[in-house]
Amino acid sequence: KFDEENGANSAPQVQTKTTMTSNENNKNNGTTASNTTQPPSLFCSIGSPETSLSNETVQQKVNEFLSALGPRRDVLILPPDFTRFHSQAGMITRFVSEYYNFTKPENPTTSTANTAAAAASSSPSPPASVPKLQIIPALGTHAPMTHSQIDLMFGKELASKTNDPDVENPFVVHNWRDDVVTIGYAPATMVSEATYGMVHEPWPAQLNKLVWERRKDNHDASSSDLPPLVLSIGQVVPHEVMGMANFNKNLFVGVGGVEAINLSHFIGAVHGMEKLMGRGQNPLRSILNYASETFLQTNLDLWYILTVMGTNDKTGEVEIKGLYIGRDEECYNLACDLSLKVNFNLLEKSPKKMVVYLNEEYHSTWLGNKSIYRTRMAIDDGGELVVLAPSVEMFGEDGHIDELIRKVGYVGTPKIMEEMGKDEDLKNNLSAVA
Repeated sequence: KFDEENGANSAPQVQTKTTMTSNENNKNNGTTASNTTQPPSLFCSIGSPETSLSNETVQQKVNEFLSALGPRRDVLILPPDFTRFHSQAGMITRFVSEYYNFTKPENPTTSTANTAAAAASSSPSPPASVPKLQIIPALGTHAPMTHSQIDLMFGKELASKTNDPDVENPFVVHNWRDDVVTIGYAPATMVSEATYGMVHEPWPAQLNKLVWERRKDNHDASSSDLPPLVLSIGQVVPHEVMGMANFNKNLFVGVGGVEAINLSHFIGAVHGMEKLMGRGQNPLRSILNYASETFLQTNLDLWYILTVMGTNDKTGEVEIKGLYIGRDEECYNLACDLSLKVNFNLLEKSPKKMVVYLNEEYHSTWLGNKSIYRTRMAIDDGGELVVLAPSVEMFGEDGHIDELIRKVGYVGTPKIMEEMGKDEDLKNNLSAVA
Protein backbone atom coordinates (compact mmCIF):
# COMPACT_ATOMS: atom_id res chain seq x y z
CA LYS A 1 0.00 0.00 0.00
CA PHE A 2 3.05 2.26 -0.06
CA ASP A 3 2.92 4.95 -2.74
CA GLU A 4 6.42 4.80 -4.19
CA GLU A 5 5.98 8.12 -5.99
CA ASN A 6 5.73 9.83 -2.59
CA GLY A 7 8.74 8.00 -1.21
CA ALA A 8 11.96 9.12 0.40
CA ASN A 9 12.95 11.72 -2.16
CA SER A 10 12.07 12.80 -5.67
CA ALA A 11 15.28 11.52 -7.30
CA PRO A 12 14.19 8.86 -9.84
CA GLN A 13 17.35 6.73 -9.68
CA VAL A 14 19.86 5.76 -7.01
CA GLN A 15 23.03 7.72 -7.52
CA THR A 16 26.35 5.90 -7.27
CA LYS A 17 28.69 8.83 -7.78
CA THR A 18 31.57 9.88 -5.58
CA THR A 19 34.55 12.15 -5.84
CA MET A 20 37.37 10.38 -7.67
CA THR A 21 40.53 9.27 -5.88
CA SER A 22 43.82 8.98 -7.82
CA ASN A 23 43.25 6.54 -10.73
CA GLU A 24 41.12 4.05 -8.85
CA ASN A 25 37.76 2.83 -10.08
CA ASN A 26 35.53 0.81 -7.80
CA LYS A 27 33.70 -2.23 -9.16
CA ASN A 28 30.54 -1.05 -7.40
CA ASN A 29 30.53 2.24 -9.31
CA GLY A 30 31.81 4.22 -6.31
CA THR A 31 35.06 5.95 -5.50
CA THR A 32 36.40 8.15 -2.77
CA ALA A 33 38.12 11.47 -2.51
CA SER A 34 41.73 12.44 -3.03
CA ASN A 35 44.05 13.11 -0.13
CA THR A 36 43.21 16.61 1.01
CA THR A 37 43.12 18.07 4.49
CA GLN A 38 39.44 18.88 4.07
CA PRO A 39 37.53 16.31 1.99
CA PRO A 40 34.55 17.32 -0.16
CA SER A 41 31.21 17.42 1.63
CA LEU A 42 30.23 14.17 -0.12
CA PHE A 43 33.26 11.95 0.20
CA CYS A 44 31.85 8.53 -0.66
CA SER A 45 28.65 7.36 -2.33
CA ILE A 46 28.50 3.69 -3.24
CA GLY A 47 25.20 1.90 -3.59
CA SER A 48 22.58 0.13 -5.67
CA PRO A 49 20.12 -2.73 -5.13
CA GLU A 50 22.65 -5.08 -6.76
CA THR A 51 25.66 -3.87 -4.75
CA SER A 52 27.19 -6.13 -2.10
CA LEU A 53 30.00 -4.40 -0.24
CA SER A 54 32.58 -6.58 1.50
CA ASN A 55 33.89 -5.70 4.94
CA GLU A 56 37.31 -5.18 3.35
CA THR A 57 35.94 -2.61 0.91
CA VAL A 58 34.14 -0.74 3.68
CA GLN A 59 37.30 -0.66 5.80
CA GLN A 60 39.35 0.59 2.87
CA LYS A 61 36.87 3.44 2.20
CA VAL A 62 36.77 4.39 5.88
CA ASN A 63 40.58 4.41 6.04
CA GLU A 64 40.82 6.60 2.95
CA PHE A 65 38.30 9.01 4.43
CA LEU A 66 40.12 9.27 7.76
CA SER A 67 43.43 9.74 5.95
CA ALA A 68 41.94 12.62 3.97
CA LEU A 69 40.82 14.27 7.21
CA GLY A 70 44.35 14.35 8.55
CA PRO A 71 45.58 13.63 12.09
CA ARG A 72 43.37 14.30 15.11
CA ARG A 73 43.95 14.34 18.84
CA ASP A 74 40.28 14.02 19.79
CA VAL A 75 37.77 11.67 18.11
CA LEU A 76 34.19 11.23 19.28
CA ILE A 77 32.13 8.42 17.72
CA LEU A 78 28.32 8.27 17.88
CA PRO A 79 27.15 4.82 16.76
CA PRO A 80 23.66 3.38 17.37
CA ASP A 81 23.02 0.99 20.23
CA PHE A 82 22.32 -2.74 20.10
CA THR A 83 18.87 -2.20 18.57
CA ARG A 84 20.75 -1.44 15.33
CA PHE A 85 23.09 -4.41 15.64
CA HIS A 86 22.72 -5.33 11.96
CA SER A 87 23.62 -1.82 10.76
CA GLN A 88 27.33 -2.74 10.72
CA ALA A 89 27.93 0.48 12.67
CA GLY A 90 29.72 -1.60 15.29
CA MET A 91 32.13 -2.93 12.71
CA ILE A 92 32.74 0.54 11.26
CA THR A 93 33.37 1.91 14.76
CA ARG A 94 35.95 -0.83 15.19
CA PHE A 95 37.56 0.13 11.87
CA VAL A 96 37.88 3.74 13.07
CA SER A 97 39.38 2.59 16.36
CA GLU A 98 41.88 0.38 14.53
CA TYR A 99 42.81 3.14 12.09
CA TYR A 100 43.80 5.42 14.96
CA ASN A 101 45.69 2.57 16.66
CA PHE A 102 43.34 2.80 19.63
CA THR A 103 42.76 -0.95 19.41
CA LYS A 104 44.59 -3.80 17.72
CA PRO A 105 43.03 -5.29 14.56
CA GLU A 106 40.64 -8.11 15.43
CA ASN A 107 41.13 -9.65 12.00
CA PRO A 108 44.84 -9.52 11.04
CA THR A 109 44.13 -10.91 7.58
CA THR A 110 41.66 -8.11 6.86
CA SER A 111 44.07 -5.57 8.28
CA THR A 112 46.91 -6.81 6.06
CA ALA A 113 44.66 -6.73 3.01
CA ASN A 114 43.62 -3.18 3.76
CA THR A 115 47.19 -2.06 4.29
CA ALA A 116 48.02 -3.34 0.81
CA ALA A 117 44.88 -1.75 -0.65
CA ALA A 118 45.71 1.58 1.02
CA ALA A 119 49.23 1.48 -0.36
CA ALA A 120 47.93 0.71 -3.84
CA SER A 121 45.67 3.79 -3.72
CA SER A 122 48.48 6.00 -2.38
CA SER A 123 46.69 6.58 0.93
CA PRO A 124 48.90 7.89 3.74
CA SER A 125 49.70 5.63 6.67
CA PRO A 126 47.55 5.74 9.79
CA PRO A 127 48.71 8.26 12.43
CA ALA A 128 51.57 7.31 14.71
CA SER A 129 50.03 8.94 17.80
CA VAL A 130 46.85 7.62 19.40
CA PRO A 131 44.12 10.25 19.82
CA LYS A 132 41.68 10.53 22.68
CA LEU A 133 38.77 8.40 21.51
CA GLN A 134 35.31 8.24 23.08
CA ILE A 135 32.20 6.34 21.99
CA ILE A 136 28.69 7.40 22.99
CA PRO A 137 26.11 4.87 21.79
CA ALA A 138 23.07 6.84 20.62
CA LEU A 139 20.65 5.38 23.15
CA GLY A 140 17.93 8.00 22.97
CA THR A 141 15.42 6.64 25.51
CA HIS A 142 16.79 3.09 25.32
CA ALA A 143 18.41 1.14 28.13
CA PRO A 144 22.23 1.24 28.35
CA MET A 145 24.16 -1.43 26.49
CA THR A 146 25.41 -4.39 28.50
CA HIS A 147 29.02 -5.58 28.33
CA SER A 148 27.99 -8.61 26.29
CA GLN A 149 26.14 -6.37 23.80
CA ILE A 150 29.22 -4.15 23.46
CA ASP A 151 31.33 -7.26 22.90
CA LEU A 152 28.98 -8.60 20.21
CA MET A 153 28.54 -5.29 18.42
CA PHE A 154 31.92 -3.57 18.70
CA GLY A 155 34.30 -6.48 19.14
CA LYS A 156 36.40 -7.88 21.94
CA GLU A 157 39.22 -5.33 21.73
CA LEU A 158 36.96 -2.35 22.39
CA ALA A 159 34.88 -4.30 24.91
CA SER A 160 38.02 -5.20 26.86
CA LYS A 161 38.68 -1.50 27.50
CA THR A 162 35.40 -1.16 29.40
CA ASN A 163 36.84 -3.01 32.42
CA ASP A 164 40.57 -2.35 32.05
CA PRO A 165 41.77 -0.53 35.21
CA ASP A 166 44.77 0.90 33.33
CA VAL A 167 42.77 2.83 30.69
CA GLU A 168 39.78 5.14 30.71
CA ASN A 169 36.61 3.43 29.55
CA PRO A 170 35.99 4.79 26.02
CA PHE A 171 32.25 4.03 26.21
CA VAL A 172 30.06 6.78 27.68
CA VAL A 173 26.44 6.05 28.65
CA HIS A 174 24.11 8.78 27.41
CA ASN A 175 21.55 9.93 29.99
CA TRP A 176 18.78 11.70 28.11
CA ARG A 177 17.45 13.27 31.31
CA ASP A 178 20.62 14.76 32.79
CA ASP A 179 23.54 14.84 30.33
CA VAL A 180 22.29 17.38 27.80
CA VAL A 181 22.48 21.04 26.88
CA THR A 182 20.05 23.06 24.74
CA ILE A 183 21.99 24.62 21.86
CA GLY A 184 19.14 26.48 20.14
CA TYR A 185 15.57 26.24 18.89
CA ALA A 186 13.67 25.48 15.70
CA PRO A 187 10.82 27.98 15.12
CA ALA A 188 7.40 27.35 16.62
CA THR A 189 5.88 27.80 13.15
CA MET A 190 7.63 24.62 11.98
CA VAL A 191 6.26 22.67 14.97
CA SER A 192 2.77 24.05 14.40
CA GLU A 193 2.85 22.98 10.75
CA ALA A 194 3.99 19.47 11.64
CA THR A 195 1.27 19.02 14.30
CA TYR A 196 -1.58 20.65 12.37
CA GLY A 197 -1.68 23.48 14.89
CA MET A 198 -1.92 21.22 17.97
CA VAL A 199 1.44 22.40 19.31
CA HIS A 200 2.76 25.92 18.81
CA GLU A 201 6.07 26.11 20.62
CA PRO A 202 9.70 26.05 19.47
CA TRP A 203 11.50 22.71 19.29
CA PRO A 204 14.63 22.62 21.50
CA ALA A 205 17.76 21.28 19.82
CA GLN A 206 19.50 19.33 22.57
CA LEU A 207 22.78 17.41 22.62
CA ASN A 208 24.88 15.44 25.05
CA LYS A 209 27.25 17.92 26.69
CA LEU A 210 30.30 15.95 25.57
CA VAL A 211 29.27 16.41 21.93
CA TRP A 212 28.78 20.16 22.26
CA GLU A 213 32.13 20.50 24.01
CA ARG A 214 33.71 19.47 20.70
CA ARG A 215 32.57 22.64 18.92
CA LYS A 216 35.21 24.53 17.02
CA ASP A 217 35.24 27.69 19.13
CA ASN A 218 36.28 25.58 22.13
CA HIS A 219 39.36 24.46 20.21
CA ASP A 220 42.73 26.17 20.74
CA ALA A 221 43.05 28.33 17.63
CA SER A 222 46.81 28.60 18.13
CA SER A 223 47.20 24.85 17.77
CA SER A 224 48.18 23.39 14.42
CA ASP A 225 45.85 20.44 14.99
CA LEU A 226 42.45 20.27 13.38
CA PRO A 227 39.44 20.61 15.71
CA PRO A 228 37.92 17.59 17.46
CA LEU A 229 36.34 15.13 15.04
CA VAL A 230 32.77 13.92 15.56
CA LEU A 231 31.70 10.84 13.58
CA SER A 232 28.02 9.87 13.47
CA ILE A 233 27.72 6.29 12.24
CA GLY A 234 24.56 4.35 11.48
CA GLN A 235 22.01 2.85 9.14
CA VAL A 236 19.43 4.65 7.02
CA VAL A 237 16.27 2.54 7.15
CA PRO A 238 12.51 3.30 7.16
CA HIS A 239 11.48 4.66 10.56
CA GLU A 240 8.05 5.18 12.10
CA VAL A 241 8.82 8.59 13.67
CA MET A 242 11.42 10.17 11.38
CA GLY A 243 10.42 8.63 8.07
CA MET A 244 13.98 7.44 7.63
CA ALA A 245 16.31 6.69 10.52
CA ASN A 246 19.72 8.15 11.24
CA PHE A 247 21.55 11.24 9.90
CA ASN A 248 20.93 14.11 12.35
CA LYS A 249 18.41 11.96 14.26
CA ASN A 250 21.46 10.16 15.64
CA LEU A 251 22.41 13.42 17.37
CA PHE A 252 19.20 15.22 18.26
CA VAL A 253 17.39 12.05 19.37
CA GLY A 254 20.14 9.46 19.85
CA VAL A 255 22.15 11.74 22.15
CA GLY A 256 19.39 14.30 22.68
CA GLY A 257 17.43 15.36 25.74
CA VAL A 258 14.02 14.88 27.32
CA GLU A 259 12.30 17.94 25.86
CA ALA A 260 13.53 17.37 22.32
CA ILE A 261 12.82 13.63 22.28
CA ASN A 262 9.39 13.97 23.87
CA LEU A 263 8.28 16.65 21.42
CA SER A 264 9.75 14.92 18.35
CA HIS A 265 8.01 11.64 19.19
CA PHE A 266 4.75 13.48 19.75
CA ILE A 267 5.10 15.39 16.48
CA GLY A 268 5.66 12.10 14.67
CA ALA A 269 2.61 10.48 16.27
CA VAL A 270 0.34 13.45 15.56
CA HIS A 271 1.53 13.88 11.98
CA GLY A 272 0.82 10.20 11.33
CA MET A 273 3.03 7.19 10.73
CA GLU A 274 1.53 6.50 7.31
CA LYS A 275 2.61 9.98 6.19
CA LEU A 276 6.13 9.47 7.55
CA MET A 277 7.31 5.91 7.01
CA GLY A 278 9.88 5.76 4.24
CA ARG A 279 9.74 9.46 3.45
CA GLY A 280 13.13 11.08 3.89
CA GLN A 281 11.63 14.55 3.61
CA ASN A 282 8.81 15.38 6.00
CA PRO A 283 7.91 18.18 8.45
CA LEU A 284 9.65 16.54 11.42
CA ARG A 285 12.85 15.92 9.48
CA SER A 286 12.72 19.54 8.30
CA ILE A 287 12.83 20.64 11.94
CA LEU A 288 15.94 18.55 12.56
CA ASN A 289 17.52 19.70 9.30
CA TYR A 290 16.96 23.32 10.31
CA ALA A 291 18.67 22.72 13.65
CA SER A 292 21.46 20.78 11.96
CA GLU A 293 22.21 23.46 9.39
CA THR A 294 21.89 26.29 11.92
CA PHE A 295 23.85 24.84 14.83
CA LEU A 296 25.79 21.69 13.96
CA GLN A 297 27.38 22.38 10.57
CA THR A 298 28.85 25.69 11.69
CA ASN A 299 30.03 24.59 15.12
CA LEU A 300 31.21 20.99 14.80
CA ASP A 301 33.58 19.14 12.51
CA LEU A 302 30.85 16.54 12.10
CA TRP A 303 30.80 13.78 9.49
CA TYR A 304 28.27 11.02 8.81
CA ILE A 305 29.09 7.44 7.82
CA LEU A 306 25.82 5.85 6.72
CA THR A 307 25.02 2.32 5.61
CA VAL A 308 22.04 0.88 3.79
CA MET A 309 21.43 -2.79 4.53
CA GLY A 310 19.44 -5.19 2.40
CA THR A 311 18.79 -8.88 1.92
CA ASN A 312 20.63 -10.88 -0.71
CA ASP A 313 17.93 -12.40 -2.94
CA LYS A 314 19.90 -15.62 -3.43
CA THR A 315 21.33 -16.30 0.04
CA GLY A 316 18.78 -14.55 2.24
CA GLU A 317 21.66 -12.97 4.18
CA VAL A 318 21.67 -9.30 5.20
CA GLU A 319 24.46 -7.39 3.43
CA ILE A 320 25.74 -3.85 2.93
CA LYS A 321 24.03 -2.40 -0.13
CA GLY A 322 25.30 1.14 0.25
CA LEU A 323 27.95 3.25 1.98
CA TYR A 324 27.68 7.03 2.15
CA ILE A 325 30.17 9.38 3.82
CA GLY A 326 29.57 13.11 3.99
CA ARG A 327 28.93 16.10 6.19
CA ASP A 328 25.53 17.36 5.04
CA GLU A 329 22.11 16.31 3.79
CA GLU A 330 23.32 15.05 0.42
CA CYS A 331 24.73 11.76 1.72
CA TYR A 332 21.52 11.17 3.71
CA ASN A 333 19.31 11.82 0.67
CA LEU A 334 21.30 9.36 -1.43
CA ALA A 335 21.04 6.73 1.30
CA CYS A 336 17.27 7.34 1.52
CA ASP A 337 16.89 6.77 -2.21
CA LEU A 338 18.59 3.40 -1.93
CA SER A 339 16.81 2.37 1.26
CA LEU A 340 13.48 2.98 -0.42
CA LYS A 341 14.47 0.48 -3.10
CA VAL A 342 15.84 -2.28 -0.86
CA ASN A 343 13.96 -1.96 2.45
CA PHE A 344 10.35 -2.00 1.24
CA ASN A 345 8.38 -5.07 0.21
CA LEU A 346 5.55 -3.97 -2.06
CA LEU A 347 2.76 -6.56 -2.02
CA GLU A 348 0.25 -7.24 -4.77
CA LYS A 349 -2.59 -7.50 -2.24
CA SER A 350 -3.14 -6.93 1.47
CA PRO A 351 -2.79 -10.03 3.68
CA LYS A 352 -5.67 -10.93 5.96
CA LYS A 353 -3.23 -12.23 8.55
CA MET A 354 0.43 -11.48 9.27
CA VAL A 355 2.82 -13.11 11.77
CA VAL A 356 5.88 -11.30 13.13
CA TYR A 357 8.68 -12.92 15.10
CA LEU A 358 10.81 -10.62 17.30
CA ASN A 359 14.30 -11.88 18.07
CA GLU A 360 16.41 -11.20 21.18
CA GLU A 361 17.04 -7.56 20.17
CA TYR A 362 13.45 -6.74 21.08
CA HIS A 363 13.19 -6.86 24.87
CA SER A 364 10.46 -4.21 25.31
CA THR A 365 7.18 -3.27 23.66
CA TRP A 366 8.79 0.15 23.05
CA LEU A 367 10.99 -1.64 20.51
CA GLY A 368 8.64 -4.50 19.71
CA ASN A 369 5.92 -2.16 18.49
CA LYS A 370 7.93 -2.02 15.26
CA SER A 371 6.06 -5.23 14.47
CA ILE A 372 2.98 -3.01 14.14
CA TYR A 373 4.66 -0.02 12.48
CA ARG A 374 6.23 -2.12 9.75
CA THR A 375 3.14 -4.12 8.83
CA ARG A 376 0.21 -1.72 9.26
CA MET A 377 0.63 -0.17 5.79
CA ALA A 378 0.28 -3.62 4.22
CA ILE A 379 -2.17 -5.60 6.35
CA ASP A 380 -5.81 -5.62 5.23
CA ASP A 381 -8.37 -3.46 7.03
CA GLY A 382 -9.76 -5.59 9.83
CA GLY A 383 -6.88 -8.03 9.41
CA GLU A 384 -5.09 -9.93 12.17
CA LEU A 385 -1.52 -9.41 13.37
CA VAL A 386 0.15 -12.09 15.49
CA VAL A 387 3.37 -11.10 17.29
CA LEU A 388 5.69 -13.75 18.72
CA ALA A 389 7.95 -11.95 21.21
CA PRO A 390 9.79 -14.38 23.52
CA SER A 391 12.32 -11.78 24.75
CA VAL A 392 9.93 -8.94 25.63
CA GLU A 393 10.03 -8.29 29.37
CA MET A 394 9.08 -4.61 29.78
CA PHE A 395 7.04 -1.83 28.19
CA GLY A 396 9.25 1.26 28.16
CA GLU A 397 13.04 1.33 27.80
CA ASP A 398 13.11 4.21 30.27
CA GLY A 399 11.93 3.37 33.79
CA HIS A 400 9.52 6.28 34.13
CA ILE A 401 8.04 5.80 30.67
CA ASP A 402 7.55 2.13 31.53
CA GLU A 403 5.57 3.24 34.61
CA LEU A 404 3.38 5.56 32.55
CA ILE A 405 2.60 2.91 29.94
CA ARG A 406 1.68 0.45 32.69
CA LYS A 407 -0.49 3.13 34.30
CA VAL A 408 -2.50 4.05 31.21
CA GLY A 409 -2.01 1.12 28.83
CA TYR A 410 -2.25 0.96 25.05
CA VAL A 411 -5.72 2.44 24.68
CA GLY A 412 -5.78 4.20 21.30
CA THR A 413 -5.41 7.84 20.28
CA PRO A 414 -8.73 9.33 21.55
CA LYS A 415 -8.37 7.81 25.01
CA ILE A 416 -4.67 8.64 25.43
CA MET A 417 -5.27 12.26 24.38
CA GLU A 418 -8.07 12.44 26.95
CA GLU A 419 -5.77 11.06 29.64
CA MET A 420 -3.02 13.52 28.68
CA GLY A 421 -5.42 16.40 29.25
CA LYS A 422 -5.95 15.23 32.83
CA ASP A 423 -2.42 14.06 33.77
CA GLU A 424 0.50 16.51 34.12
CA ASP A 425 2.96 13.64 34.20
CA LEU A 426 1.80 12.51 30.77
CA LYS A 427 1.97 16.08 29.45
CA ASN A 428 5.61 16.21 30.55
CA ASN A 429 6.44 12.87 28.92
CA LEU A 430 5.04 13.20 25.42
CA SER A 431 7.13 10.32 24.06
CA ALA A 432 5.12 8.00 26.32
CA VAL A 433 1.92 9.54 24.95
CA ALA A 434 3.19 8.99 21.42
